[in-house]
Amino acid sequence: MFAPLIRWLDERLDLDGLIAPFKHKTVPTHRLSYWYFFGGITLFLFIIQVLTGILLLLYYRPGANEAYESVQYIMTRVQFGWLIRSIHAWAANLMIFTAFVHMFSVLFLKAYRKPRELTWVSGVILLYLVMGFGFSGYLLPWNTLAFFATKVGTEMAGQVPLIGRAMMIFLRGGPEVTGATLTRFFGFHVAVLPGLVTVLIAIHLFLVQRQGISVPPKLEVQWTANPSQKREMKFFPNFMLREMMAWYVAMGVLGALAAIFPWNLGVKADPFVSAPAGIKPEWYFLFMFQTLKLIPSKVWLVDGEVLGILGCSLAGLLWLLLPFFESDQPARTKAWITGLSIFALVYVVGMSVYGFLAQ
Repeated sequence: MFAPLIRWLDERLDLDGLIAPFKHKTVPTHRLSYWYFFGGITLFLFIIQVLTGILLLLYYRPGANEAYESVQYIMTRVQFGWLIRSIHAWAANLMIFTAFVHMFSVLFLKAYRKPRELTWVSGVILLYLVMGFGFSGYLLPWNTLAFFATKVGTEMAGQVPLIGRAMMIFLRGGPEVTGATLTRFFGFHVAVLPGLVTVLIAIHLFLVQRQGISVPPKLEVQWTANPSQKREMKFFPNFMLREMMAWYVAMGVLGALAAIFPWNLGVKADPFVSAPAGIKPEWYFLFMFQTLKLIPSKVWLVDGEVLGILGCSLAGLLWLLLPFFESDQPARTKAWITGLSIFALVYVVGMSVYGFLAQ
């Protein structure tokens, strides 16, 4: 039925030429191949974010006097509005979770090695931007927890030496968290960040396509020594069908969470009341928040919060540049980078759990 239309499009767009790279692309198969799915799942959840975000934009109004009421209207009056908002919120959290899993799987599989340094850099920047999505979107319902969490988060940015004050005013749109902050975060969330993320995703996918998918070093040595042991599958349709099954599982998990645990709206923000006791950021910032809480108020002559923020910033920069610290001695490099990776994973998980349980 669609053959004439496909022929018509093929004559004008050269469809065979467009999909030719995917027909020739192959994916390595080994006992750790399932880790490859998490990059695609993260992309799938980003698509869900975009689609549900567009639907929410039809009713949301970014103003201090209207934001909370518009979200309340979506959840109570719009048909299936509560479900769309819940899917949007849960997809954001799952996207950040799968991005973390993808990052650590790349790290432990040594997929950041030459010539894939730029693939790692683009992926880590994407993770940082995705966390920025979470931070900017958290304020949009204009509830109490979001208001004071944003106030604390922007105050932390204000502690950065030299540029901190200017950075805080830029984020807030003024010296305090007001309706101007909400409007500014709305612009970041629906225009600036999506544009940057879309461009970086295109660059990241181009680099993956250009450099191919990495295999663990030991397996790479074995396959180089004995090419007959090399195992690969075609990206299209073999791997793509498996990836789509992973998307189907992710969609099932997302739908179950959204329906069984709908995202609460909370109480409307009131700038004139005191902050609720025990307020905490979202789980993906919790390890940094708890780290700052454990640093003394003064370390020698330096303010403890300033020292903590500088330390976190430096750690983020070193993490971004990790592949460039590869030495000419692979065994030594492997040992300290693997040790650092294990320490980072244990630290992030441990401090997050500690921060969640702490009063």
